[in-house]
Amino acid sequence: MKKKQTVLLTLAGILGMTAAVGAEDLVEKVTGYIQKDVKVLVNGQDSLLTPVYIDGKAYIPVHDAATKLGYTLNYDVANKEIELDEAADLMRASGVIVSVQAKEDGKYRVELLGSTWVILIVDKSTAIKSLDGKTLTPTDLKAGTQIDAEFGPAMAMSFPGQAQAVSINVHAARAVKEDTIKAVKHTDDGWQVQLGDALVLNAGKETRVMTSQGESVNWEDLKAGTKVKAYYGPFETKSLPPQSPVFLLVVQAQAPVTGGLKMSPETAQEYRNLAWAQVSVQSSHITTKQDEAAVHIVSSREVGVLAPTAEQKKLLEDVQAASGNFVTVTYNTDQDELLGPLTVVFDFNTKAFIGFNASR
Repeated sequence: MKKKQTVLLTLAGILGMTAAVGAEDLVEKVTGYIQKDVKVLVNGQDSLLTPVYIDGKAYIPVHDAATKLGYTLNYDVANKEIELDEAADLMRASGVIVSVQAKEDGKYRVELLGSTWVILIVDKSTAIKSLDGKTLTPTDLKAGTQIDAEFGPAMAMSFPGQAQAVSINVHAARAVKEDTIKAVKHTDDGWQVQLGDALVLNAGKETRVMTSQGESVNWEDLKAGTKVKAYYGPFETKSLPPQSPVFLLVVQAQAPVTGGLKMSPETAQEYRNLAWAQVSVQSSHITTKQDEAAVHIVSSREVGVLAPTAEQKKLLEDVQAASGNFVTVTYNTDQDELLGPLTVVFDFNTKAFIGFNASR
């Protein structure tokens, strides 16, 4: 978030040609000249602002100048102060809503998957509109709704990230279907995916294929038997089977392939102890007892991991490249409803800490 700056100016800076000076005998007329042949450039572009010269100094209207420079202006009449707030840098994302949860405080937790994977906090301050400009409410947001969103400027360092939604533009309501791929083929226009015997999906350049944790998947990696959730439509043909354009295809997690690996109770407890050392600073929020955390061996390709350091990111990449396995230790917290349980991830072979999976 950028800094807030408070700038004190006389009214000469506001009005350009008239100065008001202080208490008694306070109004003084000044003479100025509009210099039309002088350009005021902002980032190399003509701002169309015309300066006024008074006693050899150039003045420009502070309100117009602030707008051109990306500030918002507030004038405190009582204190004769002008407050310039720098415009906050917002983040943007597009995709479909995966889930919507109403909170007790009147806010909504909206999970968005598409150009990124993010949790949006939507409340009465969020501007929600349809493409035709109609004002909508959070209750109009449903799973499958395609949206563009602006959010931030701050984001919680969770996995996925979480931020306040500033504005949402609603595009279309996509149908949602979870099924198993029967066939995949490349066509002249893109790709075609048949789900069971019930639906054929036609994908173009705009179609995204990813995991439920926002990781991109190559079309060539889609095979018959892969479980997916499709966001498609909003229309489909009357053919048998019907066909429809697909906007987003989400590959669902398969059963972890761990080669029959097993873990002794003693080893599981060792991992619990290692995990507790990593989450001790969050222990006040953890509701699972230290010795009762769930411990599992999972495929490294089935877990999204937030690796905090470059060394851990390298280890993560190496384990995934080798199709290795992770050990996960999962704790419930008093924030599960918002962020989901806290999962600590280790390399199965070395017991090295890799990172966290704090997804819901």
